[in-house]
Amino acid sequence: MARGKTVCCGLSTLEVTLMVLFVVMTAVSVGLISVMAVHWEDRLQEPEPTVSPTAGPHENPYLIGVGRADCTGPPGDVPLMGYANLEQTAAGIHTRLFSRAFIVDNGSKRVVFVTADIGMVSQRLRLEVLKELEVKYGNLYRQDNVILSGTHTHSGLGGYFQYTLFMITSKGYIKPSIKAIVNGIVKSIAIAHRNIKPGRIYMSKGELEESNLNRSPHSYLNNPAEERNKYKSNTDKQVTLLKFTDLDGDGMGMLSWFAVHAVSMNYTNQMVSSDNMGYASYLLEQEKNIGFLPGEGPFVAAFASSNLGDASPNIRGPFCANTGLPCDYLNSSCPIGGLKMCVALGPAGSDMFNNTKIIGENIFKRAKDLYGKARQEVRGPLHAAHQWVNMTDVTVQLNSTHTGRTCKPALGHSFAAGTTDGGGDLNFTQGAVEGDPFWDGIRDALLGAPSNETQDCHQPKPILFSTGEMTWPLPWHPSIVDVQMITIGPVAIVAIPGEMTTMSGRRIREAVKQELEAQGTFSNAEVVVAGLCNIYTHYITTYEEYQIQRYEGASTIYGPHTLSAYIQKFRGLAKAIAEVRTTYCTVHVPAPVTVNVLFQLTAFQLLLCSQGKEQELPKGPEPPFFKDSQLFSLLPAAAVDKKPINTTFGEVLEQVDPEYTVGDVASVTFVAGNPRHSGDMRDKTFVTVEKYHNSTAYWDVVHTDASWETRFHWVKNGAESNATIEWHIPLSTQAGSYRIRHFGHYKQRKGFLETVIMAYEGVSDVFRVSKITYNY
Repeated sequence: MARGKTVCCGLSTLEVTLMVLFVVMTAVSVGLISVMAVHWEDRLQEPEPTVSPTAGPHENPYLIGVGRADCTGPPGDVPLMGYANLEQTAAGIHTRLFSRAFIVDNGSKRVVFVTADIGMVSQRLRLEVLKELEVKYGNLYRQDNVILSGTHTHSGLGGYFQYTLFMITSKGYIKPSIKAIVNGIVKSIAIAHRNIKPGRIYMSKGELEESNLNRSPHSYLNNPAEERNKYKSNTDKQVTLLKFTDLDGDGMGMLSWFAVHAVSMNYTNQMVSSDNMGYASYLLEQEKNIGFLPGEGPFVAAFASSNLGDASPNIRGPFCANTGLPCDYLNSSCPIGGLKMCVALGPAGSDMFNNTKIIGENIFKRAKDLYGKARQEVRGPLHAAHQWVNMTDVTVQLNSTHTGRTCKPALGHSFAAGTTDGGGDLNFTQGAVEGDPFWDGIRDALLGAPSNETQDCHQPKPILFSTGEMTWPLPWHPSIVDVQMITIGPVAIVAIPGEMTTMSGRRIREAVKQELEAQGTFSNAEVVVAGLCNIYTHYITTYEEYQIQRYEGASTIYGPHTLSAYIQKFRGLAKAIAEVRTTYCTVHVPAPVTVNVLFQLTAFQLLLCSQGKEQELPKGPEPPFFKDSQLFSLLPAAAVDKKPINTTFGEVLEQVDPEYTVGDVASVTFVAGNPRHSGDMRDKTFVTVEKYHNSTAYWDVVHTDASWETRFHWVKNGAESNATIEWHIPLSTQAGSYRIRHFGHYKQRKGFLETVIMAYEGVSDVFRVSKITYNY
């Protein structure tokens, strides 16, 4: 073989060329590092840690941040969101509501998953959160890499929607309510951002029995037998869990998904409550954050929603409340009393507090077990894919010869029937495939009749409200919907914009898994269905379930091909993620750049990395963001507070007993103001239970209104109101002297037109708590 021509000093032309290339590449690398270091300082407001210098390259840890923040709004007068009952307004606190955030970063990409103790995430809420994040962090947190999910508690506050139907059922757009949720979500992300550090993620899976029941089994049975035979149950029993640790193996947090409605607290409840999923979080966080009050401490435990559309926690099933006999199987009604008498019972019967406790404990115990057993480490790249889709006009390829399409939104007659978890008040029934001339006539007179096109598109649904054709004063339902997916190594989290039924969720998981693995870049992909994400679009049934037109089918607003459209869109996201290409990419580099870092990085590591094609996906049509002036509120301003003659705000009306035994309920009633006058009470409390320490002469707070053991009842009597505080004394309570304090605000007049807000507090007498004694 011929040698290269010698040019000088014994060096060939080839050798000189290689040396020049080496110098050029070194200069390019240093330049890139410098540019990225400056970029790093500009894009983040706070310094961000990088991989520990003691961590070897083979360890490849993620950067992980976890955060939790209070998102409880005003617990007075505001409608609770879930049962669509305008009379179910907030009147106190059972437990506080929290947002829990998880950030994962691999050095080149970052993804965020947030689950909040709210009914669902609305489009308006998501858009406002993203605006706040942009102000705070620039383009670091965006619509493509941030998923917002709701636990689906039906005892969270409403008032955070911008579409007419949802505003009507929650008394409009209520600024203090949405502000509390937005601020809580943003704060939880900010805490996670601030606390980010190198760590590891482990995955664990297992099944949980006796915690969910299919509330529409007749619809489920309409799915193909060969498909049903692949599964042993008509609800998903699987718990999927991610365990987050630091590099020393110390727990940072846990994120799990399980399919069950958070409706253990039923439609008679008027206290703000995080329900069964929130109680599971409470138990695990209290166990991990020893010595901290609820909502405090570094460990974050989140229990997120999944394909819960037909999954109820009322596992004893539906019975007629007046006879004790089972309800009619097909339409869930009773011979006497109709729908309202057909009520599903939880494991503790009609006691909603114990039902919440039992289901929450079941979920907690299974998650705790899986957390302890988690050994499968999650490794690999991160991806985030997002599109906006006009869900009113998606053409679906059903097979090689036939297509279908989605429809303008519409709700069927059975929507008004409600479910066995909370039935409607009128004479509608589940399973209605024909309209009712009486109700259709009223609808036509007040709102107008559905067009023939919409009726044909939604067959066999008899349309009650053709919401896609109703635009006054604003559109009644959304048209533009988010579809989104993030992957963390082999774990794919699919953000579902509504409530998927059991079989719908299974089909989504199967389709996304198949698409991810088809390209060969994913193996053994674990697909998680995350429910109630980013925007609320009611339910998503299978085509076969839709034909039965129970509540879930009647509430599938984009028609019988809704699920097929979502499968098609999520397949598109999965394909884009899986089609990996090698490209130039930005690598996170700490600033300032040190010589040590320069020597650790090679030009190849700086310039080349594997990316999917998700950035090439069309963004789609952006959703509207209506001006505040276009939105309306049906909630009047809170009136001036009044009090009984010769009393003061905070004064005790009904005193505690002088002594209690563990297991008893201590109760005290105060003269109170409207909780709405207290403004933003996040990270504060209306209640404390305090224990006296003789050695220090100090009162120590042992419970707040975030505690499971306390209940803050606000009772309104015209312009006067009382606050009754209950402490359900746990068996583990230490003997000693205790007191209960209540904090609040009242509005009073100052002159003829002016009003002022004044703070008050009240305190009970001191009482003794003793342990149980047995006389033999």
